[in-house]
Amino acid sequence: MFQKILKTKYPPKYKPVLIWDGHCGFCKFWITRWKAKTGDALEFKTFQETSQQYKDFPLKEFKKASRLIEPNGNVFSGPDSAYRCYDYAERKSYPYHRWYTSNKIFRSLSDKSYNYIAKHRPAMLQLTKILFGNNPLSLKPYWLLYILGIILLFFMVFQ
Repeated sequence: MFQKILKTKYPPKYKPVLIWDGHCGFCKFWITRWKAKTGDALEFKTFQETSQQYKDFPLKEFKKASRLIEPNGNVFSGPDSAYRCYDYAERKSYPYHRWYTSNKIFRSLSDKSYNYIAKHRPAMLQLTKILFGNNPLSLKPYWLLYILGIILLFFMVFQ
């Protein structure tokens, strides 16, 4: 499980930065989407290029989870880094960060799911593409077609 680091002594000067694993295809897929949603409000950098700046973070923790670091030194880790990114989106109607901070069940499910996904990134990238398509800027609801197909098959078999 990733460690939650709450503060850093080395915050970015001007705007928040999301630090992610540049060797992870799953991460790259979702970072592309978040960049489109947040515009210039955030910087996106890989831990491979920035880990030296954050001397108070163990390198192994950057490898386990993404980190959103704000200019005031606050750090959001793992799923909360993703949820907090949405607070910087042009359309700010995403409740995920609020749910994460206020609901223990949602936080626990998010942390466990994130940990599982992080340990199975290549398979999760394939699943993401099956469910949403190859383009992170234009997600397709293929998962809905799969569910409808399963329901239809169920009714055909059990009639």
